[in-house]
Amino acid sequence: MQLRVLIADDHRLISEAVANLLVSDGGFTVELVDSFDLVMKALSGTTPFDLVLLDLKMPGMIGLESVRQIVKAAGSSQVVLFTGEVDRHFLDNALESGVRGLIPKTMPLQALVSVLQLVNSGQVFVPMQEISRNDKAGQSGNHNLSDKELFVLRLAADGLTNKEIARDLGTTEVTIKVHMRSICKKLGARNRAHAAIISRERALL
Repeated sequence: MQLRVLIADDHRLISEAVANLLVSDGGFTVELVDSFDLVMKALSGTTPFDLVLLDLKMPGMIGLESVRQIVKAAGSSQVVLFTGEVDRHFLDNALESGVRGLIPKTMPLQALVSVLQLVNSGQVFVPMQEISRNDKAGQSGNHNLSDKELFVLRLAADGLTNKEIARDLGTTEVTIKVHMRSICKKLGARNRAHAAIISRERALL
């Protein structure tokens, strides 16, 4: 069954590139809108969306209040911020309001499919580098994992194989194996499953 995705972004080149990727994957149907009013109109339709990718700087958007209105209108749809850098305080408030995560526009397109499937499964997705950059205090629990290692770990914990992770990140399976060995060593894990357990216990994911 295909997932219905609403991409709300007035940067046409970006939204069309994301739409083309998702449609070509075969697991998604996509609708594009480019303003707050059009988001609300789309969400009022009879067929709900599974996921909403929400840019914060579209015409008609007025900060957190607009985000809250969209989350409320979205109902059971999973709303994810789709933007550049965002203030940590804003992100925390957005998450408390029901937003299901943050997808930076700098993220490789190849990773989007897995991230959207992750969010659709009910999990919240916030890249660890966003936490590290915007919330320095009390973030000693990364255990020296790099941003790439944390991302690989997140996908591995979601059940993806090395081959699938390599495909999504646009790299080789050998590279992912090297990352996994480094992750296990840094966490003191016996294998990838053990690493996933440790990471959840220590709130790394």
